[in-house]
Amino acid sequence: MVHLSKASVIKQMNNQIFFFFYNLAHRSYFFDRLVVFIADIFPYIVVLLAIIFLLFHHEIFSSKEPFRAFKQRWKEIVLVFFSGIFAWCLSYVLKFIFCAERPFLKLQNIVPLLDKTDYSFPSGHATFFMALALAIFFSHKKAGYVFIFFALLIGIARIIAGVHFPADILEGFILGAGIAYLIKLATSRTCGWRKTDI
Repeated sequence: MVHLSKASVIKQMNNQIFFFFYNLAHRSYFFDRLVVFIADIFPYIVVLLAIIFLLFHHEIFSSKEPFRAFKQRWKEIVLVFFSGIFAWCLSYVLKFIFCAERPFLKLQNIVPLLDKTDYSFPSGHATFFMALALAIFFSHKKAGYVFIFFALLIGIARIIAGVHFPADILEGFILGAGIAYLIKLATSRTCGWRKTDI
């Protein structure tokens, strides 16, 4: 009986989960285009939705004095995007520390749906959008769930597209969530994070 090391078992599971999702690709032109849209274009829409939600939720545009309204809530709005941007920057640095190749470079017969040339681990998309989602969740519970769902959708799409292993996405989610939580703890007293049901 061959005994596999813990690292080998994790690597094997990582590859198996990758192929489970990747095998959904290259079967339908429409589905492949949908995956590309979710993995590559939809993220920009999510950022725009986050901006619109934060501005409209606080009635900044509808206020008679929008600049004063923005001044009252600017800390929360800035912190949401600071969480995401800081998380993405850290993930970018970690990519050059781990130097992990993308699936189509490590595995045979993988044809990615997206062109990527940088390193894979951790996923910058997963890190950024989970940090963004959790930062929103800390103040707006229901909206946070929606943005968490968006982050999961983007992560899965990037596995199907063949540009990330599941471990890249999972570690990105953990990193993003951790950074958002630490920033919340560090700023909760001075910036007044207040959770609502919306």
